[in-house]
Amino acid sequence: MITALVAGLMAGYGIAVPVGAVGAYLVALTAQTSLRTGVFAALGVATADGLYALIAVLGGAALAAALSPVTLPLRRGSALVLFALAAWGAVTAIRRYRSRPDGTTAELGAFGAVRAYLGLWAMTMMNPLTVLYFMALVLGRQGAAAPARAAEAVFILAVFVASASWQLALAGSGAILGRVLTGSHGQLITAVVSSVLIGSLALHLLIAAW
Repeated sequence: MITALVAGLMAGYGIAVPVGAVGAYLVALTAQTSLRTGVFAALGVATADGLYALIAVLGGAALAAALSPVTLPLRRGSALVLFALAAWGAVTAIRRYRSRPDGTTAELGAFGAVRAYLGLWAMTMMNPLTVLYFMALVLGRQGAAAPARAAEAVFILAVFVASASWQLALAGSGAILGRVLTGSHGQLITAVVSSVLIGSLALHLLIAAW
């Protein structure tokens, strides 16, 4: 059980700690909205990581082989989604800046929090790095003895907890950033920088896919 716990925590932090487009988007989203929205978004990311861990536990070499042919289309599709998110983030920030020049911020409410959860969940599920990471995990597990059901459950839960703790830390940093950049100019700059970063990562991903 301890081995499964440690392995799950290592796997969860291993995929969560490198801050890529998802992490950058999470920080920017929280800075522009609220900590509540950021928490929902962070849990969306962790849910996707936990789901992939579940797939890795229940799947096997056949699953990895089935995923291999769609890796390239997934990379291209993910790049296009990231481009769309970058454009949407920049346009939304400019519109918000024009409509609220006094620096006030609109709270997204319950629907916005749920939308943030689903959006970050979908964004993480389409992230090819996450797919490749857990594909390798699937293959790596094939050489080990089959663990008990309880150990498998501990592994999956540990992946979720590790990912959630890191994503919540990112959301917290976004909330702090949002308090520092309370003015309309600061929020606009944050959103544009985030969009540029996400767009750059998408371009790099698209080039690598071709």
